Amino acid sequence: METIFVKEYEQPRKWYVIDAAGKPLGRVAAKAAAIVRGKNKVTFTKNQNMGDYVVIINADKVALTGGKETKKIYYHHTGFVGGLRAQTYEKLIEKHPTDPLKKAVAGMLPNGRLGRALLDNVKIYVGSDHPHVAQNPQPLEV
Repeated sequence: METIFVKEYEQPRKWYVIDAAGKPLGRVAAKAAAIVRGKNKVTFTKNQNMGDYVVIINADKVALTGGKETKKIYYHHTGFVGGLRAQTYEKLIEKHPTDPLKKAVAGMLPNGRLGRALLDNVKIYVGSDHPHVAQNPQPLEV
């Protein structure tokens, strides 16, 4: 039996929209990462960008459980000596409301060139309006 290899440009792509209001951060990110990766398709190939596009709306209203609003800390390093910076979820959501969801999805995608390309297929917005209405995204329940 011969294995069928589908090329990236031959694969039809769909658009999905996820409303993150009141939903747990990890579940929304896991669902978005699986769809973007293409794991819901029969033709899934781990080394190709075969996934669909995901639009996440109401990113600022995503829920955290167990008091993580004050306990969860995001770290980044400036690159200089002693440049480790820490920021709680509350402070991060005030300045950049889409960053916690973007970081969660990015952490569930592969590292490297493919992961960065896949992250471009995730569109995250603060309100319920998004500019991708023309693509006719299908609502996806989490």
